[in-house]
Amino acid sequence: MTRTLTIQTPHGSLHNLFERPDEAHGLILLIRTHHAPIDTTITAALVGRGYAVLRCELLTSQEAQFADATQNVPRLSQRLIEILDLIRRDGDMLDLPLTLLASGDSSPAAVRAAAQRDSQVKVVACHGGLIDRAGLQALHLLAAPLLMLFDADDEIGPTAFQRAASHLDCRHVTKVLELGEDPLPAVVDWIRLHSAA
Repeated sequence: MTRTLTIQTPHGSLHNLFERPDEAHGLILLIRTHHAPIDTTITAALVGRGYAVLRCELLTSQEAQFADATQNVPRLSQRLIEILDLIRRDGDMLDLPLTLLASGDSSPAAVRAAAQRDSQVKVVACHGGLIDRAGLQALHLLAAPLLMLFDADDEIGPTAFQRAASHLDCRHVTKVLELGEDPLPAVVDWIRLHSAA
């Protein structure tokens, strides 16, 4: 099954692509601020592993032209909350254990949204990003187990995570990826470990 879910914003439409295999183990929200070609490959790999995937872009094409738009954590978080509310009303998605898989600038928004929807979001995984920008309240309230993946050449993300870690009460683990290492096996292992909890 493949569907497009559209959310209207004052700055244009957000188009979210949903794919669900016949026997889905869970639902993974693949979250970015704006489109990345690699997401097609990531989606296919996750669907091939038996997961439904909702590919989310949190900025409209108009907004993505402004560099500072990716730093607006409150706006990105609110967009993600709207998507989570949509999932609660969607018969193809609401029955599946939910994971947020964010990257880069969308990671703080994922942490903040998961903290506000702690009964809905079962697992969070972030590939890079400065999660300390989610805010102290969100870090304290986050209940879902958090996996933080960092590329080997990322010097800023791990430092930001260290600032955030002392405020986290949830289970959290970090992993540094080797050059060229595929992050998906670590993500899938983390989901399998925690999504049934």
